[in-house]
Amino acid sequence: MAEPVPLPGHGLTRAWLQRGWLAYLLWPLSVLYGLLVRLRKTFYRRGWLSSERLPVPVLVVGNVVAGGAGKTPVVMAVVQHLQARGVRVGVISRGYGRRSQACLEVLPKSAVTDVGDEPALIRRRTGAPVFVAARRVQAARALLASYPQTQVLVCDDGLQHLNLQRDLEIGVFDDRGVGNGFLLPAGPLREPWPRPLDLLLHTGQQPAFAGFRAKRNLASHTLRSDGSRVALTELAEPGHGKPLLALAAIAQPEAFFAMLRAQGLSLAATVALPDHHDVSQWTGNADGVYTVLCTEKDAVKLWAREPAALAVPLDFEPEPAFWSAFDRQLKLLLLLNF
Repeated sequence: MAEPVPLPGHGLTRAWLQRGWLAYLLWPLSVLYGLLVRLRKTFYRRGWLSSERLPVPVLVVGNVVAGGAGKTPVVMAVVQHLQARGVRVGVISRGYGRRSQACLEVLPKSAVTDVGDEPALIRRRTGAPVFVAARRVQAARALLASYPQTQVLVCDDGLQHLNLQRDLEIGVFDDRGVGNGFLLPAGPLREPWPRPLDLLLHTGQQPAFAGFRAKRNLASHTLRSDGSRVALTELAEPGHGKPLLALAAIAQPEAFFAMLRAQGLSLAATVALPDHHDVSQWTGNADGVYTVLCTEKDAVKLWAREPAALAVPLDFEPEPAFWSAFDRQLKLLLLLNF
């Protein structure tokens, strides 16, 4: 069982958890931000800004709050759930943090710097077609042109991307909930809350409000770059080899480190980097002193520099009630009987 996920404990993210002096100092800016958000929604609602409808159902998995809440594992779980039911599914994404703005298909040999770490991970884990573009509508058009048999598109992030019409919205939250309830930058909210969502999923262990829940634990094994496995229990044995260094460039690195320790691993060193950091430039193990452990998202970049690094997958499973509600809504969209 994983330890409770540590919440952000410093800087602006800490201020977002409560209504302290810094949050109130930034509150006037959040009021301005909120006015712009409402104005933008009004423009779309009245048709002054165009929004495109695609010929297949679009499912958006996203966050109402800034910062990682476990969205990518939800995307992969939804894709694999659809695949298991024989639904042909594709994924579209902006590809946050990539250096290219082009519309690209994510292929096994794609440079992560061109397509983004999360799309690369989704492609590697699911095998589904994945396209990235600055405008998700462009990615969707390209995917459907290349894979015309696609029945459903899953949009990785994009609750606020109103240029793309959607048929089902899944909002993902961790134990922070909506934090202090303020909009950016005084709080974590990207848009006013509450707002309608078709499904609401909590990835943490202490949900702040009602919704479906998911379990997430580390897998019992690690992955080498060639796909072979090394058991975590092997790494936890005394005298297993080199000391362990854990590296994470995710929203909450300490959560990953805590989960490793909960599995009995003794970490000689930890490296916490900003979310989406280009770990392919990391040189902290140039002399090969450590066995490096990292998240799967980091591994798709780190293996270019550190081919011996071991990726630790995350086992993620929403509760059965979530899938029942999901399937009921999808049946209405596809007119299929699973």
